[in-house]
Amino acid sequence: MFGKSIIYSLVTVLIGATTVFAQYTKQSYIEEYKEIAVKEMLRCGIPASITLAQGILESSFGNSELSRRSNNHFGIKCHSDWGGKKVYHDDDEKQECFRKYRKAEESFIDHSDFLLGRSRYAFLFKLRPTDYKGWAHGLKKAGYATNPKYPKLLITIIEEHDLSKYDKAYNVRKVKPKNDLQVEAESEIFQFNRINAVLAKDDDTYEKIALKHHLTLARILKYNDLERARPLKNGEKVYIQPKRNSGQVKFHQIKEWETMYDVSQKYGIKLSKLYDRNLLEPGQEPQGGTRVFLKGKRTLSVKLREEKKPQTTPKSDQHYTVKQGDTLYSISRKFGVTVEELKKINNLSSNNLEIGDKLIVKK
Repeated sequence: MFGKSIIYSLVTVLIGATTVFAQYTKQSYIEEYKEIAVKEMLRCGIPASITLAQGILESSFGNSELSRRSNNHFGIKCHSDWGGKKVYHDDDEKQECFRKYRKAEESFIDHSDFLLGRSRYAFLFKLRPTDYKGWAHGLKKAGYATNPKYPKLLITIIEEHDLSKYDKAYNVRKVKPKNDLQVEAESEIFQFNRINAVLAKDDDTYEKIALKHHLTLARILKYNDLERARPLKNGEKVYIQPKRNSGQVKFHQIKEWETMYDVSQKYGIKLSKLYDRNLLEPGQEPQGGTRVFLKGKRTLSVKLREEKKPQTTPKSDQHYTVKQGDTLYSISRKFGVTVEELKKINNLSSNNLEIGDKLIVKK
């Protein structure tokens, strides 16, 4: 009995090991990950064929040691902004640091976020998700890989396995951007600084938005530079993709009531990068009227806002957050002030408004 028990245990272990480390075939790998590749294409605009081809190339169809033991299918290294688990693996150098994921799906999501969050790949997102050749050559141009044959390798994989058929799932028509606001037809998704975002409704919560867009609450909070969920206001902007490292305009002149977080959300720039760019420590707030740099980097420190006591802000002051369809005229009628008064108390030089702007409507 004792001998049979040991043999049975060894067989069980071997079967279990075979299950965990079963070799993928080319077709089984594609079947396993095609759905997450399409989901990421619809979320971010990266061709599903490109995602699959990169996964295939980097992970040897899911059979590399890095993908099997760490669920890292794209060979993404740790980098300074990585706060997750790590694994050390020989690559270009001995024992380099690579990202480790709980499951393969996290690797696919992080691959999308990695491309979205780095400015050198920004030009790729102007391409259609059906232009896999443009993406293949663009990735090489942006420095994703050093191998001069990288575009050809991706294109060959895509065409040999007919992966471009998965790109046809992308059927969301985009209209021409207007005032840095781009609306996707047949959806409630907008774009700010080329990042997908939604505008909260009266009954929305971060949890509801995360669920609706197939994201975790933790990821939504990270995208919006928050440590914990808080009540949402109607019309508030919520990003469902990572914010970028820089803005599309050079600077923003900060208003008396604005914080660095407000500017970060307004322009779709990571809060940490905004602080770094302006030589500020987290939590420091510049004085009203100060220019906050959104791209490039300032060389002189800014004057900081003095901490005000609560009584310095008149209780009669009221603020209003601009919503879709608002104009200065409609807001002036709503609060019983003139357009000129609104422009004067808010230091506005034109009638142009952006969704998410906060206006003083009464003094």
